Amino acid sequence: MKSFINYSPDCDFPIENLPYGIFSTKEKPEKTIGVAIGDEILNLSAIANYFDGPLLKEKQDVFRRDCLNDFMSLGRPAWLEARSKLQELLSASNQTLQNAEIRSKVLVAQKDAVMHLPAKIGDYTDFYSSINHATNVGIMFRSKENALMPNWKYLPVGYHGRASSVVVSGTPIRRPCGQTLPVEGAAPVFGPCRLMDFELEVAFFIGGPSTNLGDTVSASNAYDHIFGIVLMNDWSARDIQKWEYVPLGPFDSKNLGTTISPWIVTMEALEPFKVPNTVQDPIPFPYLQHSESCNFDVKLEVNIKPASSGVITTVCRSNYKYMYWTPRQQLAHHTVTGCNINPGDLMASGTISGETSDSFGSMLELCWKGTKNVPLKDGTTRKFLQDGDEVIIRGYCVGDGYRIGFGSCAGKLLPARTI
Repeated sequence: MKSFINYSPDCDFPIENLPYGIFSTKEKPEKTIGVAIGDEILNLSAIANYFDGPLLKEKQDVFRRDCLNDFMSLGRPAWLEARSKLQELLSASNQTLQNAEIRSKVLVAQKDAVMHLPAKIGDYTDFYSSINHATNVGIMFRSKENALMPNWKYLPVGYHGRASSVVVSGTPIRRPCGQTLPVEGAAPVFGPCRLMDFELEVAFFIGGPSTNLGDTVSASNAYDHIFGIVLMNDWSARDIQKWEYVPLGPFDSKNLGTTISPWIVTMEALEPFKVPNTVQDPIPFPYLQHSESCNFDVKLEVNIKPASSGVITTVCRSNYKYMYWTPRQQLAHHTVTGCNINPGDLMASGTISGETSDSFGSMLELCWKGTKNVPLKDGTTRKFLQDGDEVIIRGYCVGDGYRIGFGSCAGKLLPARTI
């Protein structure tokens, strides 16, 4: 496809992508729905009247909101209609928006925009669905023979996170204070986290109508409730986590901040990059079974940029296709008890690790529980993150002459406050 907007072949946002986000500018500080195209943003509020198809003609106000929740709630047929109209308006053969005066009213340079959370996140759940990550952690803290807990291959393990501390890329994260147990058998101490970590994750946003309490969503029908995906960094305080997680799991070690990328890449844009689902043994229960692929070849990388040098080092290269449990299965398991879901709910993958040491998606694995140093290009090393380190996650799919990118999921670690 060709757009009248010029961009390079390695641009994250070609006309085949068209991810949704929320932006504002200095001149217009109100939050507005936009679509990324090249280095620009198409203001959907300014072109809402062009959505004149049978499903959107009476719903144009959803594009004039300050978040994507109402648009998300319309469901996949409406999402497809909107995508078709956007590709039509942005194509090189369509003159509707190409007039210089109109362009100046409906297009904004990304460099002039401030990005915001794309949706009002009512609930956030984090899964634990990478078998390589779960195995690595199990080996470190138990043994190779007992790496996976008995339930791991039977259900997508997860926990309910804190939606209020999910933040958009670029938001600084402060090192937390909390209780830790530096010496086994001794008394716990209170102070700044010493083992601060990132977790490379991908998360999907729920769309479609809300479900009622008591309703379930099967894996075979779950796709209609998946609007699109973002990159995510689940910041983790490992020493706080180790002391607090028995018996109820992560709490203060995870609620300090969760960073997501600002652009939601739709499932339609990812469709060409589907790959076979991971073969699962034992065969899951029927409610978790689905024949259609819901696994994607998304190349992922994590970079660390120390404040002292500004030199960026790629410490991890992984891929979303390494997931054991799919988004369909995660959603089916989440709702099998009758738990209701709403547009804008966020569900994350858990740390995504590959089989090789350079594809491990956390510092805990890269330094192997503190036994190895991770070298950086500026000559320093890391076991865990230092104050001033900026963690930058990127992801993209490679197409024929184009790529589908997610932009950046970045955050800088600030020193702990004195308590």
